[in-house]
Amino acid sequence: MNNLFRFLISAVSVIVLSGCGDESEKSSGPKPLVVGMEMRYPPFEMRNAQNEPDGISVRMAEDLAAYLERPVEIQDVEWDGIIPSLKTGKIDLIISSMTRTDERAKAIDFSEGYVTNGLCMLVGKDSKIQLVSDLIPGESKVAVKLATTGHTFAKEALPGIELVVLDDSATCVLEVVQGKADAFIYDQISIYNYWKKYQDATRPILQPIREETWAIGIKKGNDELRLGVNAFLKDYQEKGSFDVLADRYMATEKKEFEELGVPFIFH
Repeated sequence: MNNLFRFLISAVSVIVLSGCGDESEKSSGPKPLVVGMEMRYPPFEMRNAQNEPDGISVRMAEDLAAYLERPVEIQDVEWDGIIPSLKTGKIDLIISSMTRTDERAKAIDFSEGYVTNGLCMLVGKDSKIQLVSDLIPGESKVAVKLATTGHTFAKEALPGIELVVLDDSATCVLEVVQGKADAFIYDQISIYNYWKKYQDATRPILQPIREETWAIGIKKGNDELRLGVNAFLKDYQEKGSFDVLADRYMATEKKEFEELGVPFIFH
């Protein structure tokens, strides 16, 4: 009886372990592509009425993951923590309307560019400011969002201008609306959308102070992923997928920018 009992136990163990192995194989699969973005930048990174991730960058991330044959996971990350999150491996990619700069390239790698954008200004509706050179050292105040290219530009190119450095772009806009700052330096789409929201109090200067290129951020040394991302971007552009997203999410902006002769170009 003892031998029979041991035989039965062994047989059951083999069956159970075999079943576990099959289940493990079924549950294993491609690792999720974890994409970080700050959900405060419509129409690129935002949340819809159901509080779900939405926007051009979200659709891009989904399509990129499908191209790489991986599931996607979107993480909402504060802007000043997004590069550290990539460096420490909490996320695999940054798709968050990020400008490719030499300074950032010291910390992370970048894909090929996919958008040419520009730094612009929002000023008071009755302001006499037309150009960045109209800002007066010792008199003018400029609002900038912390850790953005607008912040970097203002520090480097506007000596003598008082900077109001804030964590949130909407708060920067209120500085202009309330007359506490003479200008807010940020990117074209945001400046345009904030002007639409505060047309009674503000005026946009949409001709770029300087042009910039957006790219996807990748952890240093992850060349396999970088090559895959670049292949995706090339395919996406050739298929006209960027234009489809632009027509879906920013048809009005695209039309008005074209009428104004202001460049906003998907590569």
